[in-house]
Amino acid sequence: MPVPQTSEPRRGVARLPPAPDAAKRALALEAHRRLCAEYGCPITYFHALAPLDELVSSLLSHRTKNADSARAFKALREQFPDWAAVRDAPVAEVERAIAGVTWPEAKAPALQRTLRALTERQGLLDLSHLAGMPEAEAAAWLASLPGVGPKTAAAVLSFSTLRGRALPVDSHHHRVAARLGLIPKTLAVGPAHAVLAALLPDDWDAQQFYDHHQVLMRHGQRCCFFRGPACGRCVLRDLCPEGQARLGTVPA
Repeated sequence: MPVPQTSEPRRGVARLPPAPDAAKRALALEAHRRLCAEYGCPITYFHALAPLDELVSSLLSHRTKNADSARAFKALREQFPDWAAVRDAPVAEVERAIAGVTWPEAKAPALQRTLRALTERQGLLDLSHLAGMPEAEAAAWLASLPGVGPKTAAAVLSFSTLRGRALPVDSHHHRVAARLGLIPKTLAVGPAHAVLAALLPDDWDAQQFYDHHQVLMRHGQRCCFFRGPACGRCVLRDLCPEGQARLGTVPA
């Protein structure tokens, strides 16, 4: 049985998104305003990992529940003295340490490949140099590493102590954005990062970017479900073509 691919697709990383139209910008901002009122903004950052730690954490989290990836991350920190030891360990040892994540047999060698590539490029395992880069340049640098796509790059920049102006997009965020019509439903999560980030104001700070991701993600988790979305109680229902169709307020 073939091992599932665990790295993010990187096609389209360097391609510039089309210029957003004013209506979609306005829709994104109104959705942000309502969802912030619903879930509360600003939202506290859920942790403060160093950039390299966040890279490892994000690589483990792909298609995995947060609690399971957090346990795997903790296991690596407890069983190995540093990330260089993880890089150089027999792959079977790393696989055993992260056994609770989805596809550990694929993620263990993928993580080691990423750490080796970073070492070859930097001469050491460190991402502190990203603090001095513009976010777009830093995201492109990260996405050039094996196994790192737009979501992981944005997570490192936004969630780590870098606290950058970056917009991660997970499956919940993507689903809400697609149903609202901010992106085509056929647009994959990877390319959607640049398109959705381009809708946000140039003067927003890192906290506002983080809040935007968090409220769309939470709305996808708590209301805009993959199956049976709760359109009747959705605060965005009058903005959402799919919600209106489901409620019968416009033709399907």
